[in-house]
Amino acid sequence: MNTPRITVLMPAYNASAFITAAIDSVLDQTFTDFELLIINDGSTDRTEELICSFNDPRIRLINQTNQGIAAALNIGLLNSRSDIVARFDADDICLPERLQLQYDFMLNNPDHILVGANVDYIDMNDEFVFTNRMIAYSDDEIRRQLLNGSPLIHSAIMYRKKFVLQAGSYNVHAHGFEDHFLWSKLLSLGKACNLPKVLLTVRLSPGSVSIDEKWRTRRFREIKSTVIQKGHITEEQGAALLAIMNEQNNARIKEGSYYALLGKKYLWDNHDREKARLNLKKTIHINPRRLDSYAIMALSFFPKGFIDWLYKKKINKMSV
Repeated sequence: MNTPRITVLMPAYNASAFITAAIDSVLDQTFTDFELLIINDGSTDRTEELICSFNDPRIRLINQTNQGIAAALNIGLLNSRSDIVARFDADDICLPERLQLQYDFMLNNPDHILVGANVDYIDMNDEFVFTNRMIAYSDDEIRRQLLNGSPLIHSAIMYRKKFVLQAGSYNVHAHGFEDHFLWSKLLSLGKACNLPKVLLTVRLSPGSVSIDEKWRTRRFREIKSTVIQKGHITEEQGAALLAIMNEQNNARIKEGSYYALLGKKYLWDNHDREKARLNLKKTIHINPRRLDSYAIMALSFFPKGFIDWLYKKKINKMSV
């Protein structure tokens, strides 16, 4: 078999609701010299059946017992046949030119080892929510933002595999932020950037592995902040993170977080106050004790000019 120029690396866990559309979007790329390597992480639904329904030699499937996204990605890296890896999630959609544009950038910028992009966000019903224009594009800007939050969207990333392996791959203890932790390691080895173009559609859903970080506990956020700053995580810290995530792995937390995130994004980024209120009402009904939901709901009744001013002030504070 010829070595493909790109490995599209997709972990999948109980992704039957959306994985067909995700695979279709990869197969429909204008760039065709790739392998789509799917790591089925112990799915118990129809995920494997749907993957196998495709008849395309570029698709490779590895089945494993459920070990989590970091372990699945590490297995994928070890089995990928290309030096260039494009990350992709099983519930997202690649725009047709995604691989071509990012691959061209990597060829033309050998000093860069990872490149991201802007993305559109949709909800679980395929309805557009907002366009995420990254807060950082150049290498310098990304480095300045690293401690504030992840300045790169994981499923929109393309990177050079050898540097990821050199950085230790994905840390299996960094539950919930294995990507952010990896970026902090990678940036000591080379440059990064985000392309100022939408190349991906990312789906928000209650069933997502990650939730709005504001809904994580204070202890979770404290551990994450310490780990990112120090560039090191212990097994004990990982166990504490996993315990918090397992405790929050229930419908009330996940659905409440989902609607809260939609409410905020409709208000801040889409400026659709009616849809913001509709989703905030849902999250308040699910979890009436969260005071921040009431505060955002109240803010939605302020004049648009004030909301825009407050949002810009928030963004500028993050940019410092």
